[in-house]
Amino acid sequence: MRRFLPTFLLITLVLAIYPFIGKDDKTDGVTGLPWQIEVLPDGSTRVFGVTLGHTTLADAVAHLGNDMELAVMVAKGEAGSLEMYYGQYRAGLLSARLILAAELDADSINSMRENAAEKEVLGTGARKYLLNRDDHAQAFSAVIQTIACVPAVNLDHDIIIKRFGEPAEVIHKDNGVTHYLYPAKGLDVILNEDGKEVLQYVAPGEFKRLREPLDQQSG
Repeated sequence: MRRFLPTFLLITLVLAIYPFIGKDDKTDGVTGLPWQIEVLPDGSTRVFGVTLGHTTLADAVAHLGNDMELAVMVAKGEAGSLEMYYGQYRAGLLSARLILAAELDADSINSMRENAAEKEVLGTGARKYLLNRDDHAQAFSAVIQTIACVPAVNLDHDIIIKRFGEPAEVIHKDNGVTHYLYPAKGLDVILNEDGKEVLQYVAPGEFKRLREPLDQQSG
């Protein structure tokens, strides 16, 4: 019995990391994996079944399921953004959290904040306004612009290169964070020595959304 727990934890860890280090995903029929980024003829990209800049939140729910939260997230000094959060996204053995951010005008964002069913201050200082049911219909019509994926397991340099290829640029920050940039895929893989890795996706034509803040931080 004393041996069971460490063995169980080891098996769990291997199963969690396997999607990143295992065999080529093209041979096992699993779709919706973070590195399966399809570049479309018009230059847009599709990942997790979502075409950035085209797919609405309603379309995403039809594909990903309705086990999600809709909220307006407001960071300090910002007006806020409409986000849909999946805390238990799965594709085969892979487990992750997904945050899909959609574009909506400022007046609608403000109205949703005022009508919020619940309000919460997060540990980061950001404010979370859980949407009232009356605002869901309008929210679902909004188009997804960015996706953030937080894998359940930690990544490293070798795993990132294996699954996403050689980046066009690598930016090292003083806080132990490294950005692997893939403009052609609209992807920024954020490797964090002291925290969780985050994969950020935008349409390739909108890659400045990810790149310009890095220059501003350097400044």
